Amino acid sequence: MIRVLIADDHTVVRRGLRQILLEGFPTAQIEEVPDAEELIKRVMQAEWDVVISDLSMPGRSGLEALQQIKQVQPKLPVLILSIHPEEQYAIRVLKAGASGYLSKDSAPDELVNAVQRVLLGKKYITETIAEKLASVLDQDSNKSPHEYLSDREFSVLKMLASGKSVSEIAESLFLSVTTVSTYRSRIMMKMNMKSNADLTLYAVEHKLL
Repeated sequence: MIRVLIADDHTVVRRGLRQILLEGFPTAQIEEVPDAEELIKRVMQAEWDVVISDLSMPGRSGLEALQQIKQVQPKLPVLILSIHPEEQYAIRVLKAGASGYLSKDSAPDELVNAVQRVLLGKKYITETIAEKLASVLDQDSNKSPHEYLSDREFSVLKMLASGKSVSEIAESLFLSVTTVSTYRSRIMMKMNMKSNADLTLYAVEHKLL
């Protein structure tokens, strides 16, 4: 029997994942949590064989939760499941310690395959991610400006580019307006941008939205 912890803020998604997993692992013990805070708490309270977490949740992101989980349970396999395309976040989550990254558009059997693989102590990497990793290794010196941003800065970049105000971002991420403003300044400096319109144009051109 395997023990699986699912983290997603949408009940229907959690129930769907549960059903898919039970078809592949009929005796699995599966529990669900709605956010990153509860995810971290449950990881510290009990033993799990694999964690499946959404990337975008209220409060802390799945990426931040992953980083904290890896500090307390470095060997626990964590699969990140997201609506975001692989090219946006896959490399970041793998570098942060994830065992794999799947798009929510993936076929159900891919989730089962991914769980089977990480339970063996291996990484689940799609062909697209493998090509991206190879490209990063070959062309690290030619990285795009946004690839030099920290994970938090990248999240703020996407929100600014989508039209959110600093105060809206602060409320969404549970940060102060001053902190978000600082992130915005760093982003502008690192990317040599002058306005939110510049960020939006860049994000559209690089398919970040």
